[in-house]
Amino acid sequence: MERSVDMDIVIVGGGICGLATALALHRKRIKSLVLERSKELRATGAAIIVQSNGWYALHHLGVASILRQTAIQIKGGRLIVVGEGEPKEMPFGVNGELRCLKRSDLMKVMANSLPEGTIRTCCEVLSVELDPLTHYPRLMLTNGTILQARVVIGCDGVNSCIANMVGSNPTKLMLFSTCVARGFTNYPSGHQFASEFVVISRGQVQLGTMPVTHNLVYWFITRLRTSQDSTISKDAHLIRVSLMESMMGFPVQSMEMIRNSELESLHLTELKYRPPWDLIFNKFRKGTITLAGDSMHATGPFIAQGGSASIEDAVVLARWLAHKKVGSRESNNNFMVEEALIDQYVKERRKRIMWLSFNSFLIGKKLDTKSFIVRSIIIAILVVLFRDPNWHTQYDCGTLQ
Repeated sequence: MERSVDMDIVIVGGGICGLATALALHRKRIKSLVLERSKELRATGAAIIVQSNGWYALHHLGVASILRQTAIQIKGGRLIVVGEGEPKEMPFGVNGELRCLKRSDLMKVMANSLPEGTIRTCCEVLSVELDPLTHYPRLMLTNGTILQARVVIGCDGVNSCIANMVGSNPTKLMLFSTCVARGFTNYPSGHQFASEFVVISRGQVQLGTMPVTHNLVYWFITRLRTSQDSTISKDAHLIRVSLMESMMGFPVQSMEMIRNSELESLHLTELKYRPPWDLIFNKFRKGTITLAGDSMHATGPFIAQGGSASIEDAVVLARWLAHKKVGSRESNNNFMVEEALIDQYVKERRKRIMWLSFNSFLIGKKLDTKSFIVRSIIIAILVVLFRDPNWHTQYDCGTLQ
């Protein structure tokens, strides 16, 4: 039996971006409803690296001080190249604040900061369309409920059903030849890792490590995709075996870290991305339906900005929607105002996410290619356009005011 319910703002997806968007709107005293299709909020991907720009955004959301208590600050970094001879080690600086957060910690803090009833689980969206009379979105859920909303925000990730509605078809996303595995290793008696971000590279395999706490270390491994990955990714034991095989020739300590990793934390995923040129020309709005986070700008993890950029989206979108309180009685049937505000949000975010995407795209292609000439060309472009490797961390998305 169909039930029709009127809502002001509906956010599809209860991940980091969806929760951040709901919290940003809450800080502006705007009600929203988050629809999550799973039975509970899930923190896929183990951890999120948050750099200075992400901490600015978390501060604006009012949760930075709490989250700082969950992760130690990273003071520096090293790149170690392992080859046939002696390993080559190159230190690199860390610009501003850098910490590695457990995704579950981040999502829990944001969810606990929302009013009761904001999040609804087991709610999957079947379709979204614009009502021909009101011009506002109408969502059909799997339980038969019809939601009439003033604004719908798609925060449902790379396979977004909402993106398909606004002409940003997720099937048009492209794949890097590289895949990534992520996980945690717990050291009950404490680990010996310094407070630094270490990247060890051997051929086309890279291992990154970063302590979360004095007992927990986050790591990721990038390697070329194989035809067996779709099967391997479904079994944590197979993931670990595959990674151990990929890491032959790596330091013994690194091999032991993977061998002792927490099975439940392991994930192996292919890397989908929206091409930078698509971000230039895509409208990212249909009526009062729009996108944020990976639904809008899926990128590779190569500059560790996917999560932070999503939180930036949340702050900027809430700030624009607050220019006219969505749902206020004086704005009945004035859908063009919401459309104009969403357009301003997209305009403000477009340049930022395009450059983030382009930077990540170039690094991903550098890892993909086996051609010395192609790699040299990409490095030259990176040197010209992104001479400062920390440029993306110096951005502040602005307050909610």
